[in-house]
Amino acid sequence: MKRMDVLPAVDILGGNCVQLVQGERESATLYGSPRSCADRWVREGASALHIVNLDGAFGQSGANATLVREIVHDTGVTVQLGGGIRSREDARGWLDTGVDRVILGTLAVRDPSAVTDIANEFGKDCVMAGVDTRGGQVVIEGWREAQGDYLAWARRFASGGAGGLLFTNVDVEGLQSGIVITPIQEIIREVKIPVTVAGGISSPADVTLIRETGAAAVVLGSALYSGKITLRSAMEAAQ
Repeated sequence: MKRMDVLPAVDILGGNCVQLVQGERESATLYGSPRSCADRWVREGASALHIVNLDGAFGQSGANATLVREIVHDTGVTVQLGGGIRSREDARGWLDTGVDRVILGTLAVRDPSAVTDIANEFGKDCVMAGVDTRGGQVVIEGWREAQGDYLAWARRFASGGAGGLLFTNVDVEGLQSGIVITPIQEIIREVKIPVTVAGGISSPADVTLIRETGAAAVVLGSALYSGKITLRSAMEAAQ
């Protein structure tokens, strides 16, 4: 079984690195500057970062572009970015800043051809479709609107040219209470493209379980920042 990648999250809101609980803005816990957090994870061994432009998710799509550009340039690691990418122009703009991969969530559901167009223009590896799931339904618009069966959407995104999927289990996201393995197993069985998993990962045992499903990568957020799991222990479990 091949090694699974571990991506620390750097979620940016109002110029700060934060972690939210269940995507609620009012739940934000601040962890200092995004640049300092990014530098820390790279020092600790991360070869890739997962950046979420939360200002974009809350309606300011161009927010934090300068900050993200600095992180991309100065860390030199692979960077994937999501949050508030609501148009092809938004996606192109982020890729032009040097981001390696954009994550299309609401846009991918509203206009699935955008996934195909960006994949054709920049290459499949540059576009990932977000499958944010609550109760088996894909949710968009900041996780407020349900749009149908998550496996059906996973199949559609894969056939439409996405280079990978980001599966986030919203039911457990930010709660630091562990993962639910069944939906992860189901989505990985459903598609032939790489799947990155987020939501609830709180221990090395969670990482091991996900690796055994054949997932390509995991994203660590709240539990990493609170110290419930360390980057080193997660990377060891991902081997």
